[in-house]
Amino acid sequence: MVYYEVTVHTGRRVNAASMDCVHVKLVGTNGESPRTWLRPPIICRRLVSTYTVWCPKSLGELVLIELDKRNFLLLPDDAWFPDKVEIKSPERDVYTFPIYSWISDRKVHRYREGKALRIFDETNSLSQYAREQELCQRSKDYDWELYHPGVPYTIKSDGPLSLPDEVQFSFTKTADFAFTAAAGLAELNVKGLVYNQRNWENLDNINYVFCNKDTRLSDYVQEHWTEDGLFAYQFLNGVNPTLIRRCKTLPKNFPVTDDMVFMPDGSSLSKEMKEGNIYLCDYKNLDGMPANTIQGTKQYMMAPLVLLHKRPDNNLMPIAIQLKQTPAEDNPIFLPTDSPYDWLTAKIFVRSADFAEHQINAHLLRTHLLAEVFAVSLLRNLPMVHPLYKLLIPHTRYTLQINELARTQLIGPTGVLTMFAASGREALTKILARSLSSVTFRSLCIPDDIVDRDLQDVPNFYYRDDGLQLWNIMYKFVQGVIQYYYKSDDEIQRDSELQTWIKDIFEYGFLSQTQTGIPQSFTTVPDLVKFVTMVMFTCSCQHAAVNNGQYDYSGWMPNTPATLQGPPPTEKGTTSEATVLETLPPINVTVQGMVTVWLLSKESSDFVPLGHYPEAHFTEATPRQLQRDFKAKLDMLSNAINNRNRCLEIPYTYLDPKKVENSVAI
Repeated sequence: MVYYEVTVHTGRRVNAASMDCVHVKLVGTNGESPRTWLRPPIICRRLVSTYTVWCPKSLGELVLIELDKRNFLLLPDDAWFPDKVEIKSPERDVYTFPIYSWISDRKVHRYREGKALRIFDETNSLSQYAREQELCQRSKDYDWELYHPGVPYTIKSDGPLSLPDEVQFSFTKTADFAFTAAAGLAELNVKGLVYNQRNWENLDNINYVFCNKDTRLSDYVQEHWTEDGLFAYQFLNGVNPTLIRRCKTLPKNFPVTDDMVFMPDGSSLSKEMKEGNIYLCDYKNLDGMPANTIQGTKQYMMAPLVLLHKRPDNNLMPIAIQLKQTPAEDNPIFLPTDSPYDWLTAKIFVRSADFAEHQINAHLLRTHLLAEVFAVSLLRNLPMVHPLYKLLIPHTRYTLQINELARTQLIGPTGVLTMFAASGREALTKILARSLSSVTFRSLCIPDDIVDRDLQDVPNFYYRDDGLQLWNIMYKFVQGVIQYYYKSDDEIQRDSELQTWIKDIFEYGFLSQTQTGIPQSFTTVPDLVKFVTMVMFTCSCQHAAVNNGQYDYSGWMPNTPATLQGPPPTEKGTTSEATVLETLPPINVTVQGMVTVWLLSKESSDFVPLGHYPEAHFTEATPRQLQRDFKAKLDMLSNAINNRNRCLEIPYTYLDPKKVENSVAI
């Protein structure tokens, strides 16, 4: 008779403990143990509990364990969240079985030993069978569903609470999310604003909304929102830094001439373009899209073109705005030399268009929906023992549930953006489809994207500076992990699970569009390293860049209106403070937009920063050391960013690694 020492680690999250009776079976290369009850039934109340499992003989090398639980006496079933199980064999070998998921049913759950294995590493028939069974079950649990033609597929689900337990919010996250939303609406209800459909009588009154929930930057924006410098700055370091590009030749539909614009030091527009000092923001994705009708009032959403000039002092300034794509007499080109309200009105229409472009393309499509594609494909095609699963699973945390919530509470038939944004529901799906057709692999890789937009040397571009450093640190980390497990290109090509993973992404995420440049298979180690870096960057850094500043720049509604209820001016000299107030959204629409951006910008109390891995999916020494090195380099970058920010009038914090969440979790 031999015995195995079994140590169970229960998670520290709220309600992780269980009163149920837990059973374990050990399975090795030479046999299996009896199904053993880990007495007493309250074992899971303690974070760490140790038990003895007796066997007639040694089981050889341990391959997997089976866990199941039953309710104790007449008590109801009680979910349990184990972190891991450690087993010391009679030969004094120690095996670690990572779990990190809820067990809430009475089924038998199998978990593999922690050493990462590729499919061609499996030499034991039992291991191969367990691997096949796991993926078979996962393909049922995580299936694809067509959300809308031309848009990435989503997870097949009947709502957030129908998702598998392992991808749902923790109790802490659920409570946080509900409290934040309720607290915001409660305050606004007390003020009697939620149902007030009147227009604002003056801009100062807007300050009464969330007067106690401002931030340092939202205060700054409120004070400076009419200034050209802040207007231009947001294209570089606001929540949508992905649109601006250098302009060497004016688009044919934007007929700005040298005579129109004033250039300092006697220069000209054509000369400044040749010298690389002119930049363009083109909202052509919004052209021809049907604007929403809100509370019976037709809304307006333009597709502007904006020209910006880098001045000799290295500051960016707007020099021309055209609010619609097609030149016409009733579509004037607005200039800084126009009347103050003409110019301000033109900028307000641009900022409102930026709200739509940012929320639908930069934020929803390019982070949330793509992160969901990466997560579903990972869960469907790679077993828990696969090295890429271990590397990427932390970067999928909460993504599926937050997206399910978004499809009901934000973009569903009664969602906030559907009811209170200019895009509404009809335009939103059309913009998504149009935007997807312009997504390329290069545009998702920040080093390539910066080159393609020719922004390598534009000054004061902190999104670029911090993003490139994060990419390089992340790339080296990913490279280290992948090269540890894949020694040659041949091993990449032989990994059928890896090939199925990327095939799923290409087909269901990018709709098999070859022009995107998304790989359909992996042939080399560098190919895999770059793609995995892109996935990690998209799910963490890119999402932080386009999400975390929403309240900073949209909390003061006139700076980023979600919709506009008045038409754009068709001739100059027709605007005033009164027309601006008539154009801005009414009180209750303003309130809904501000509640939304406040909620989306609020950090959760169970926030996990980039580079922190509280769940030890890797058990080998080398990848765990690489994780520690990764975190150390991120800490150094964080210190450098904080030192730089002390000298900035507007600190750029969104890509500070300590403020970047590991996954799309909000």
